[in-house]
Amino acid sequence: MSGMEIERKFLVKGSDFKQQARSISHIQQGYLCSGKGKTIRVRSRDDKAYLTIKGPSLDGGLSRYEFEKEITLDEAKHLFQLCEPGIIDKRRYLVDYEGHTFEVDEFYGDNEGLVMAEIELNAPDESFKKPDFISIEVTGDRRYYNAHLRQNPYKLWKDEQ
Repeated sequence: MSGMEIERKFLVKGSDFKQQARSISHIQQGYLCSGKGKTIRVRSRDDKAYLTIKGPSLDGGLSRYEFEKEITLDEAKHLFQLCEPGIIDKRRYLVDYEGHTFEVDEFYGDNEGLVMAEIELNAPDESFKKPDFISIEVTGDRRYYNAHLRQNPYKLWKDEQ
C-alpha cells in the first residue's frame, strides 16, 4: 500500500471501547530511522509484519505520504535488532462507529496509561461522528507520535498534560 494517509488522533477516556471492539491485536514496532518528520518503521501485528516508510506532514499532522510492505516475521525479527532504542508495545482495538473505524491503541511499558484513537479519512474535511469514548484531539501534537513516544515516553510527561 502507498499513498497519502489522512488521519486524526484523539485521547480516549474510559474503557468502554473494549466492549465495542470487533477485533483486538498485539503490536510491537521499532524505528530504523526517525527524524525531520520522516520515519522507517518495522511492525509486528499478531502473526504478520510490515515495513513502513512515512514522509513528513505538510499540514500540521493531518496527512502524510505512507508506503507499507508486508514482510516475514523472521525479517521483522532481524530488523528489530537494527532499530533505534525504544520499542513501542501496544494493543489495538478496532471499533466501528457510524460508518468509520476507530483504531484505539492501549500502550504498555514506558507508555503505560496512554490510550489513543485514530481515524483514517478519505479527505481532510471529511465529517465523522465521535463515539462517547473520544476525548481531546491531539492531531499534530508530536508528543503523541509513536516515533516520539519511544524517545520521550508518556511516563516522563503524563503529569504535565
